[in-house]
Amino acid sequence: MSVVAKDIIGRRAGAFIDTKEHRRFVEFAKAVRENRYIGLCYGAAGVSKTLSARHYANWPAVESLLCDWGLRERSTGKMLAAMNRSRTLFYTPAVSISARILNRDIHRLLAAATACIRPHNERARLECSFNHMEMVIVDEAERLSAPALEFLRDLFDRSNIGLILIGMVGIDKRLARYLQLYSRIGFAHPYRPLQGNELTFVLARHWRELGLCLNGADFADAQAIAAVTRITGGNFRLIHRLFVQIERLMDINHLTEITDDVVNAARRMLVIGTAN
Repeated sequence: MSVVAKDIIGRRAGAFIDTKEHRRFVEFAKAVRENRYIGLCYGAAGVSKTLSARHYANWPAVESLLCDWGLRERSTGKMLAAMNRSRTLFYTPAVSISARILNRDIHRLLAAATACIRPHNERARLECSFNHMEMVIVDEAERLSAPALEFLRDLFDRSNIGLILIGMVGIDKRLARYLQLYSRIGFAHPYRPLQGNELTFVLARHWRELGLCLNGADFADAQAIAAVTRITGGNFRLIHRLFVQIERLMDINHLTEITDDVVNAARRMLVIGTAN
Protein backbone atom coordinates (compact mmCIF):
# COMPACT_ATOMS: atom_id res chain seq x y z
CA MET A 1 0.00 0.00 0.00
CA SER A 2 1.40 3.39 -0.95
CA VAL A 3 1.81 6.43 1.27
CA VAL A 4 -1.04 8.10 -0.66
CA ALA A 5 -3.38 5.22 0.18
CA LYS A 6 -2.28 5.42 3.81
CA ASP A 7 -3.13 9.14 3.94
CA ILE A 8 -6.59 8.40 2.48
CA ILE A 9 -7.24 5.84 5.23
CA GLY A 10 -6.29 8.41 7.86
CA ARG A 11 -8.64 11.06 6.49
CA ARG A 12 -11.62 8.74 6.03
CA ALA A 13 -11.34 6.82 9.31
CA GLY A 14 -10.35 9.66 11.60
CA ALA A 15 -7.72 9.71 14.32
CA PHE A 16 -7.00 6.57 16.30
CA ILE A 17 -8.57 6.51 19.79
CA ASP A 18 -7.40 4.04 22.44
CA THR A 19 -10.75 2.52 23.41
CA LYS A 20 -11.60 -0.49 25.56
CA GLU A 21 -12.41 -2.45 22.41
CA HIS A 22 -8.94 -1.69 21.08
CA ARG A 23 -7.37 -2.90 24.34
CA ARG A 24 -9.41 -6.11 24.04
CA PHE A 25 -8.07 -6.51 20.51
CA VAL A 26 -4.50 -6.00 21.79
CA GLU A 27 -4.98 -8.77 24.37
CA PHE A 28 -6.33 -11.05 21.62
CA ALA A 29 -3.45 -10.21 19.26
CA LYS A 30 -0.84 -10.82 21.96
CA ALA A 31 -2.34 -14.23 22.68
CA VAL A 32 -2.21 -15.16 18.98
CA ARG A 33 1.34 -13.86 18.65
CA GLU A 34 2.70 -15.52 21.77
CA ASN A 35 1.02 -18.88 21.17
CA ARG A 36 1.57 -18.82 17.37
CA TYR A 37 -2.07 -19.67 16.66
CA ILE A 38 -4.51 -18.55 14.00
CA GLY A 39 -6.91 -15.93 15.35
CA LEU A 40 -10.18 -14.74 13.84
CA CYS A 41 -11.43 -11.18 14.48
CA TYR A 42 -14.89 -10.26 13.19
CA GLY A 43 -17.35 -7.42 13.56
CA ALA A 44 -19.67 -5.06 11.72
CA ALA A 45 -18.30 -2.63 9.15
CA GLY A 46 -16.92 0.54 10.71
CA VAL A 47 -16.41 -0.62 14.31
CA SER A 48 -12.63 0.08 14.00
CA LYS A 49 -11.20 -3.40 13.43
CA THR A 50 -8.78 -2.14 10.80
CA LEU A 51 -7.66 0.87 12.83
CA SER A 52 -6.92 -1.34 15.84
CA ALA A 53 -4.96 -3.84 13.76
CA ARG A 54 -2.92 -1.14 12.00
CA HIS A 55 -2.13 0.53 15.31
CA TYR A 56 -1.11 -2.74 16.96
CA ALA A 57 1.28 -3.49 14.06
CA ASN A 58 2.75 0.06 14.19
CA TRP A 59 1.71 0.15 10.53
CA PRO A 60 1.35 3.93 10.22
CA ALA A 61 5.03 4.18 11.23
CA VAL A 62 6.48 1.36 9.10
CA GLU A 63 4.20 1.10 6.06
CA SER A 64 6.14 3.54 3.90
CA LEU A 65 9.40 1.76 4.75
CA LEU A 66 8.12 -1.68 3.73
CA CYS A 67 5.70 -0.85 0.91
CA ASP A 68 7.72 1.94 -0.74
CA TRP A 69 11.08 0.22 -0.35
CA GLY A 70 14.02 2.54 -1.00
CA LEU A 71 12.43 5.51 0.78
CA ARG A 72 14.99 7.10 3.10
CA GLU A 73 14.00 9.78 5.58
CA ARG A 74 15.38 11.19 8.78
CA SER A 75 12.76 9.15 10.61
CA THR A 76 14.04 5.83 9.20
CA GLY A 77 15.69 4.95 12.51
CA LYS A 78 12.36 5.34 14.28
CA MET A 79 10.69 3.21 11.59
CA LEU A 80 13.22 0.44 12.12
CA ALA A 81 12.69 0.54 15.86
CA ALA A 82 8.91 0.41 15.39
CA MET A 83 9.26 -2.57 13.05
CA ASN A 84 11.49 -4.36 15.54
CA ARG A 85 8.96 -3.79 18.35
CA SER A 86 5.90 -4.96 16.48
CA ARG A 87 7.35 -7.83 14.39
CA THR A 88 3.89 -7.87 12.82
CA LEU A 89 2.84 -7.40 9.21
CA PHE A 90 -0.51 -5.89 8.22
CA TYR A 91 -1.84 -6.76 4.78
CA THR A 92 -5.03 -5.90 2.89
CA PRO A 93 -5.60 -8.15 -0.15
CA ALA A 94 -6.97 -6.71 -3.38
CA VAL A 95 -10.41 -7.79 -4.55
CA SER A 96 -10.34 -11.25 -6.19
CA ILE A 97 -6.65 -11.67 -5.37
CA SER A 98 -5.07 -14.89 -6.59
CA ALA A 99 -3.03 -17.21 -4.40
CA ARG A 100 0.01 -16.45 -6.58
CA ILE A 101 -0.24 -12.68 -5.99
CA LEU A 102 -0.94 -13.19 -2.28
CA ASN A 103 2.14 -15.44 -2.05
CA ARG A 104 4.26 -12.83 -3.81
CA ASP A 105 3.03 -9.91 -1.70
CA ILE A 106 3.36 -11.64 1.68
CA HIS A 107 6.86 -12.93 0.96
CA ARG A 108 7.97 -9.52 -0.29
CA LEU A 109 6.75 -7.95 2.94
CA LEU A 110 8.44 -10.65 5.02
CA ALA A 111 11.70 -10.15 3.16
CA ALA A 112 11.53 -6.36 3.51
CA ALA A 113 10.71 -6.60 7.22
CA THR A 114 13.57 -9.02 7.83
CA ALA A 115 15.95 -6.69 5.99
CA CYS A 116 14.79 -3.89 8.32
CA ILE A 117 14.98 -5.81 11.57
CA ARG A 118 18.35 -7.53 11.06
CA PRO A 119 20.51 -4.37 10.76
CA HIS A 120 18.57 -2.67 13.55
CA ASN A 121 19.32 -5.58 15.89
CA GLU A 122 22.96 -5.66 14.82
CA ARG A 123 23.36 -1.97 15.64
CA ALA A 124 21.54 -2.39 18.95
CA ARG A 125 23.46 -5.64 19.66
CA LEU A 126 20.23 -7.54 20.20
CA GLU A 127 19.79 -11.24 19.60
CA CYS A 128 17.19 -12.30 17.07
CA SER A 129 16.23 -15.59 15.49
CA PHE A 130 16.25 -16.39 11.78
CA ASN A 131 12.48 -15.96 11.70
CA HIS A 132 12.27 -12.28 12.56
CA MET A 133 8.53 -11.82 12.10
CA GLU A 134 6.09 -13.15 14.68
CA MET A 135 2.66 -12.44 13.20
CA VAL A 136 0.80 -11.57 10.00
CA ILE A 137 -2.57 -9.78 10.09
CA VAL A 138 -4.74 -10.11 6.98
CA ASP A 139 -7.62 -7.64 6.74
CA GLU A 140 -10.72 -8.03 4.50
CA ALA A 141 -10.42 -11.82 4.68
CA GLU A 142 -13.72 -12.23 2.79
CA ARG A 143 -11.79 -11.38 -0.38
CA LEU A 144 -9.66 -14.52 -0.15
CA SER A 145 -10.42 -17.44 -2.44
CA ALA A 146 -10.06 -21.07 -1.40
CA PRO A 147 -6.52 -21.31 -2.91
CA ALA A 148 -5.51 -18.07 -1.17
CA LEU A 149 -6.75 -19.43 2.17
CA GLU A 150 -4.86 -22.64 1.50
CA PHE A 151 -1.68 -20.61 0.93
CA LEU A 152 -2.13 -18.89 4.31
CA ARG A 153 -2.65 -22.25 6.00
CA ASP A 154 0.52 -23.56 4.37
CA LEU A 155 2.43 -20.42 5.42
CA PHE A 156 1.19 -20.90 8.97
CA ASP A 157 2.20 -24.59 8.99
CA ARG A 158 5.67 -23.97 7.57
CA SER A 159 6.63 -20.97 9.70
CA ASN A 160 6.69 -20.10 13.38
CA ILE A 161 4.30 -17.16 13.10
CA GLY A 162 0.84 -16.27 14.33
CA LEU A 163 -1.88 -15.34 11.86
CA ILE A 164 -4.94 -13.12 12.34
CA LEU A 165 -7.76 -12.99 9.80
CA ILE A 166 -10.08 -9.98 10.05
CA GLY A 167 -13.54 -9.96 8.50
CA MET A 168 -17.21 -9.21 8.83
CA VAL A 169 -19.72 -10.96 11.07
CA GLY A 170 -20.34 -14.41 9.62
CA ILE A 171 -16.84 -15.01 8.29
CA ASP A 172 -16.45 -17.79 10.84
CA LYS A 173 -19.26 -19.71 9.13
CA ARG A 174 -17.56 -19.32 5.75
CA LEU A 175 -14.20 -20.50 7.09
CA ALA A 176 -15.86 -23.49 8.72
CA ARG A 177 -16.12 -24.97 5.22
CA TYR A 178 -12.31 -25.17 5.07
CA LEU A 179 -11.71 -27.74 7.80
CA GLN A 180 -7.91 -27.83 7.49
CA LEU A 181 -7.73 -24.08 8.17
CA TYR A 182 -10.67 -23.88 10.59
CA SER A 183 -9.24 -26.59 12.85
CA ARG A 184 -6.15 -24.42 13.40
CA ILE A 185 -8.07 -21.38 14.68
CA GLY A 186 -7.19 -21.03 18.33
CA PHE A 187 -8.81 -17.70 19.23
CA ALA A 188 -11.89 -15.80 18.05
CA HIS A 189 -12.52 -12.17 18.89
CA PRO A 190 -15.79 -10.29 18.26
CA TYR A 191 -15.15 -6.56 17.82
CA ARG A 192 -18.10 -4.61 19.25
CA PRO A 193 -19.43 -1.06 18.70
CA LEU A 194 -18.83 1.67 21.27
CA GLN A 195 -21.16 1.64 24.24
CA GLY A 196 -21.93 3.55 27.44
CA ASN A 197 -19.17 5.65 29.00
CA GLU A 198 -16.76 4.76 26.24
CA LEU A 199 -19.10 6.18 23.61
CA THR A 200 -19.46 9.35 25.70
CA PHE A 201 -15.66 9.59 25.94
CA VAL A 202 -15.30 9.39 22.15
CA LEU A 203 -18.06 11.97 21.64
CA ALA A 204 -16.40 14.32 24.12
CA ARG A 205 -13.25 14.12 22.02
CA HIS A 206 -15.21 15.06 18.88
CA TRP A 207 -16.76 17.98 20.77
CA ARG A 208 -13.26 19.18 21.77
CA GLU A 209 -12.01 18.95 18.17
CA LEU A 210 -14.74 21.46 17.29
CA GLY A 211 -13.60 23.73 20.11
CA LEU A 212 -16.58 22.84 22.33
CA CYS A 213 -16.96 21.28 25.76
CA LEU A 214 -19.41 18.41 26.15
CA ASN A 215 -21.52 18.69 29.30
CA GLY A 216 -23.70 15.65 29.92
CA ALA A 217 -25.67 17.62 32.53
CA ASP A 218 -26.66 20.20 29.93
CA PHE A 219 -30.03 19.34 28.36
CA ALA A 220 -29.02 20.41 24.83
CA ASP A 221 -25.82 18.33 24.99
CA ALA A 222 -27.72 15.35 26.41
CA GLN A 223 -30.21 15.56 23.52
CA ALA A 224 -27.35 15.75 21.01
CA ILE A 225 -25.64 12.72 22.58
CA ALA A 226 -28.88 10.76 22.42
CA ALA A 227 -29.32 11.69 18.74
CA VAL A 228 -25.76 10.66 17.83
CA THR A 229 -26.16 7.39 19.73
CA ARG A 230 -29.46 6.62 18.02
CA ILE A 231 -28.12 7.39 14.54
CA THR A 232 -24.73 5.67 14.79
CA GLY A 233 -25.34 2.81 17.21
CA GLY A 234 -21.79 3.37 18.49
CA ASN A 235 -20.23 2.68 15.06
CA PHE A 236 -16.81 4.36 15.08
CA ARG A 237 -16.65 5.13 11.35
CA LEU A 238 -20.21 6.43 11.21
CA ILE A 239 -19.54 8.75 14.16
CA HIS A 240 -16.57 10.20 12.28
CA ARG A 241 -18.62 10.68 9.09
CA LEU A 242 -21.45 12.30 11.05
CA PHE A 243 -19.12 14.79 12.73
CA VAL A 244 -17.56 15.76 9.41
CA GLN A 245 -21.04 16.90 8.35
CA ILE A 246 -21.75 18.50 11.75
CA GLU A 247 -18.57 20.59 11.46
CA ARG A 248 -19.54 21.61 7.92
CA LEU A 249 -23.02 22.68 9.03
CA MET A 250 -21.67 24.66 11.96
CA ASP A 251 -19.20 26.50 9.74
CA ILE A 252 -21.81 27.34 7.10
CA ASN A 253 -24.42 28.52 9.61
CA HIS A 254 -21.99 30.09 12.12
CA LEU A 255 -23.29 27.90 14.96
CA THR A 256 -21.64 27.74 18.37
CA GLU A 257 -23.18 24.59 19.82
CA ILE A 258 -24.19 21.09 18.73
CA THR A 259 -27.89 20.42 19.19
CA ASP A 260 -30.07 17.49 18.22
CA ASP A 261 -31.37 19.60 15.31
CA VAL A 262 -27.80 19.97 14.02
CA VAL A 263 -27.16 16.25 14.45
CA ASN A 264 -30.35 15.32 12.61
CA ALA A 265 -29.57 17.78 9.81
CA ALA A 266 -26.13 16.19 9.45
CA ARG A 267 -27.77 12.77 9.41
CA ARG A 268 -29.89 13.74 6.40
CA MET A 269 -26.70 14.42 4.43
CA LEU A 270 -25.42 10.89 4.92
CA VAL A 271 -26.31 7.65 3.19
CA ILE A 272 -26.67 5.21 6.10
CA GLY A 273 -27.51 1.60 5.40
CA THR A 274 -28.08 -1.29 7.78
CA ALA A 275 -24.56 -2.58 7.11
CA ASN A 276 -22.99 0.56 8.57
